[in-house]
Amino acid sequence: GVIASTTAPFCRECDRSRLTADGTWYLCLYATEGINLRDVLRDGATDEELASLIRERWTSRTDRGAEERLAVPSRGVLYQVESLRADPRREMHTRGG
Repeated sequence: GVIASTTAPFCRECDRSRLTADGTWYLCLYATEGINLRDVLRDGATDEELASLIRERWTSRTDRGAEERLAVPSRGVLYQVESLRADPRREMHTRGG
């Protein structure tokens, strides 16, 4: 049989985010865009400024990727090959998914 990627989404209680090797922070595994923390650090942000940014973004997040995906009646592949070639950061292996 087929094992669905998410059978019981837990978006509202999710405490998982992803930080990629290039410094992009994704608030949701299914997010199409992330927050560039590398540039924030390279621009000289203090630990307090970085912590404040992370806290602000995390507490105000509205991502519900797994819930949205579960609502789609016929779930197939998440992205077509062409869109992955255009934006390789969408591939789950770059996010630890």
